Amino acid sequence: MRVVLVLAYNGTHFLGSQTQKSSKNTVLGQLEKVLHQLGIKEKVVASGRTDKGVHASYQVVHVDLPPFWDDLTKLKQVLNEMLPSSIAVKKVYKVTNDFHARYSAKSRVYRYIIKVGASNPFEANFVTFMDDVNFTTLKQNIKLFLGQHDFMNFMKTGSDTKSSVREIYKAFAYKHKDCIVLNFEANGFLRTQIRFMVGALLDLSAQQIQEKLNNTKNHKLRPAPANGLYLAKVKYKE
Repeated sequence: MRVVLVLAYNGTHFLGSQTQKSSKNTVLGQLEKVLHQLGIKEKVVASGRTDKGVHASYQVVHVDLPPFWDDLTKLKQVLNEMLPSSIAVKKVYKVTNDFHARYSAKSRVYRYIIKVGASNPFEANFVTFMDDVNFTTLKQNIKLFLGQHDFMNFMKTGSDTKSSVREIYKAFAYKHKDCIVLNFEANGFLRTQIRFMVGALLDLSAQQIQEKLNNTKNHKLRPAPANGLYLAKVKYKE
């Protein structure tokens, strides 16, 4: 039986979400460790990877269960008891055997959270603090990313990908209480792409962003810090 697990996690102390041979200190590494203890040996497949320090409020993974795990309510309870407190299983539900957490996904939604002012130890791992942000300019420039573009200048060097073309369905900014939230939805994202886009919004002019998107001039750019980024939703075909 194939099931979906919807996860939320604090990525601060993990080396990303994807299992690594050199370390089990990843989100999926911790999940697979607990699943193996429960007699579930099948590979866990996620909708996509998140980098070191990046969080998720809605990460989707699928796994095939052995016949003796037919009580999904019990499975969710046991997983939450055994997993580190920084990982929570929000939902467990059955899907068809042809469902694939990654390839069946229609789009992914990420949010980036910025707060203007001095950093504090209670929020430092979850919000990117800035001395000042021109919200009007940011709200206008984020729309430059809408549509299909070749994001070759907005991805980490050495990324293993066949194509750097992606389509951004939604890109907008809004204020929530004392935070600025940047929202991006696309058919997929390249490695570190969102952090580079946020970095561009914070450091480059509209013309410079457009030149990078058109691949006519590659302005120097640093990715925004990982701690402000959240995988917020994965949408699937009906």
